[in-house]
Amino acid sequence: MTKVSIAEVKAELKTIVSEADPRLLEFQQDPRKGVQLAVAQWQKQRVKQIALAEKYQQMSVFEHEKTAQGFQAICGIDEVGRGPLAGPVVAAAVILNDTHEILGLNDSKQLSAHKREELVAQIRENARAIGIGEATAEEIDRLDIYQATKVAMQRAIDQLTIAPDCLLIDAMVLDNGLPQEKIIKGDARSVSIAAASIVAKVYRDKWMAEYGEQYPAYGFEKNAGYGTKEHLKAIETQGILPIHRKTFAPIKNK
Repeated sequence: MTKVSIAEVKAELKTIVSEADPRLLEFQQDPRKGVQLAVAQWQKQRVKQIALAEKYQQMSVFEHEKTAQGFQAICGIDEVGRGPLAGPVVAAAVILNDTHEILGLNDSKQLSAHKREELVAQIRENARAIGIGEATAEEIDRLDIYQATKVAMQRAIDQLTIAPDCLLIDAMVLDNGLPQEKIIKGDARSVSIAAASIVAKVYRDKWMAEYGEQYPAYGFEKNAGYGTKEHLKAIETQGILPIHRKTFAPIKNK
């Protein structure tokens, strides 16, 4: 074959999607160390992509089951922010389109902030509808966190531009009359719930970052309202804010 530069080989490898591609077979026979390293990196990435695709199929089982039962607008629902001392609890509802493939979806807590941002963009491209709902710290104190989470979830559903005909919910049941399935650890087992988890997490983190600018001593842009050392110290020295949950310890003991 005509010798090409190693940089050109790397560029070509980025366009190869099959181990049967004749270009890959040619590169495998190239004696240059740089080419062999590039081929090895391609093979490593290929194995990773296959694993991600297999996981995606495993996480699509609930959606496939509901589709087989005749449902056409299957909505995944999840929340973030049940544990923090400050800020709202946020829920998202996501109806993915029929051709979605968003490799790397997982429980939002298992992903880096950068990866969540990447995936949110893909989720928005592959979603028929997305709804976001919140319950404030005041509502959490008045209702309790469990009931406030239900409120946030229903508000997320109400924001959808398409009415869902089936709900897949992470470890919750909603009293709204819609067919639904409660899935324990659903954000790691269902693509729809995982998508909702990521949307909710990115949305809430941005909201808490804005609170961080408003109340810099509390470090909300870093701790998202959780009880870190910096946050607890600020409560002691600066006091309790309107966005703090007054029924959560240690705040309720003050």
